[in-house]
Amino acid sequence: MNVKLARQEKGWSQEELAHQAELHRTYISGVERGVRNPTVTVLEKIAIALGLGPGRLLD
Repeated sequence: MNVKLARQEKGWSQEELAHQAELHRTYISGVERGVRNPTVTVLEKIAIALGLGPGRLLD
């Protein structure tokens, strides 16, 4: 849920976040829906793309 909120705060689509994080859009969708559990490495990629610390996405 925190990934979705942070993405929406930036006004980004899932596709834009996926591009910035160098991931596939369907992977971002799965993370946001809670059907995928990202690894620490993927979580870091998403956090960097959003300009956040990884801990913010885990709160």
